[in-house]
Amino acid sequence: MIPSLGTEKANEAEKNRKIKKLEKELSDAWSHIHSLAEDPAYDEKLMTAGERKQAAALMITNKKLLSQYEEKEKRAAELIIANKELAFQNKEKEKRASELAIANKELAFQNEEKEKRAAELIIANKELAFQNKEKENRAAELIVANKELAFQNKEKEKRASELTKANKELAFQNKEKEKRAAELIVANKELAFQNKEKEKRAAELIVANKELAFQNKEKEKRSSELTKANKELAFQNKEKEKRAAELIVANKELAFQNKEKEKRAAELNIANKELQSFTYISSHDLQEPLRKIRVFLTRILDEEKEALSMNGKNYLDKIHQAAERMQQLIRDILAFSQLNTAVREFKLTDLTAIVEQVIVEFKNILVEKNATIEYGELCKANIIPFQFHHLMHNLVDNAIKFSNPNKPLKISIKSRMVKASKIKIENMEERLTFKNYCHITFSDNGTGFDPQYKNRIFEVFQKIHDKTLFGGTGIGLAIVKKIVDNHQGLIVATGKLNKGATFDIYLPAE
Repeated sequence: MIPSLGTEKANEAEKNRKIKKLEKELSDAWSHIHSLAEDPAYDEKLMTAGERKQAAALMITNKKLLSQYEEKEKRAAELIIANKELAFQNKEKEKRASELAIANKELAFQNEEKEKRAAELIIANKELAFQNKEKENRAAELIVANKELAFQNKEKEKRASELTKANKELAFQNKEKEKRAAELIVANKELAFQNKEKEKRAAELIVANKELAFQNKEKEKRSSELTKANKELAFQNKEKEKRAAELIVANKELAFQNKEKEKRAAELNIANKELQSFTYISSHDLQEPLRKIRVFLTRILDEEKEALSMNGKNYLDKIHQAAERMQQLIRDILAFSQLNTAVREFKLTDLTAIVEQVIVEFKNILVEKNATIEYGELCKANIIPFQFHHLMHNLVDNAIKFSNPNKPLKISIKSRMVKASKIKIENMEERLTFKNYCHITFSDNGTGFDPQYKNRIFEVFQKIHDKTLFGGTGIGLAIVKKIVDNHQGLIVATGKLNKGATFDIYLPAE
């Protein structure tokens, strides 16, 4: 057993104390010897016997002291090694204790898991036992049913064999009757015997006839069932013929409708060609005279303005404004007509980028009007990019046009993804054919509109405000509505007079 650290320290202190005492005595003795040696009057030969003994004892003591000192160093080194070994063993014990605690926790957790598994196994065993009982019940019922079926089959075989025997017996009896009839002339004596035999055979024949009558009834039943089945089959055939006739009529109607559709498609192609011609005329032939009118009006206003009277200047200004409105009207009509004929190429697009492009286009007007547009991170949607750009451009232009001159214009654009089931718009449920929609909210604090005109504002050439106060062609919001329709989406307008307007747009996310 290794002594404790406290005991070792106490023993070591006691040894050190004794060693120091001996060292002091030795030091005093050596000091005395040196003092004698340094005395000129001292002669070593004159040392007394006691002094020599004391010196010899001192030498022995010194050797013992050196030996003890060496032993002390050895013991100190061994004690250091023992202390290190003890510290290492304590650390190992702590490690083993921590490992044992972890192992105990793991064992407790495993025991809990085993108890859970045992409880589950008990429940499973009970369920299995119940199922086995159910299976045994079903097996017993099946055995009884099989026995019953086997018994019935045996009964049927017996009846069949008895019927076969009766038929054979009947045939034999007929042959016997013929023999008896032929032998009747020759064998009168045997007639009594034959009559008895006939009576026996008659009794057997009665039984056979009853059996035959039963079989005939069964045949009649089967015959009546077969008749009913034939009638049902005939009825089904008639129904099939009716359906076939209806299908023929439906096919003819479908063929007629297809022909009508082809006619309508041909008419639509002609109308599209005429619309393209009109578009060309609108974009070139109609705009060219207007451009010339505006050019000459600009020259007159620039070169001949001083020579004109005030009325003349006013008239020219009105003509110039009317020409601008006419040109803008032609552009809007052209844009509206091109929405039907333009190629619809859908792309997954970041709506934020398009809104930022529109803001750049209106930068100067927004600064002039002291207007601000607030928007966050808008969702991505599958759209026709240039048409959606046109939509946002028209909405911003409409908000600027109908802004309140008494306060700065503020426009807010937000978006979020919503499920179709969460969209509640009156009379619009059947148009929500997609699962998810990108809900875009465009609102401003402008002049707003009377709620009774919430549907009319999307119609072509409809103006609900005073023409003298607000310009426009009445086509901008119609173009917005058309673009939303091209995306198979919905748009709803809400507003109040002098309280601003809000446009809720729902575009399919897929």
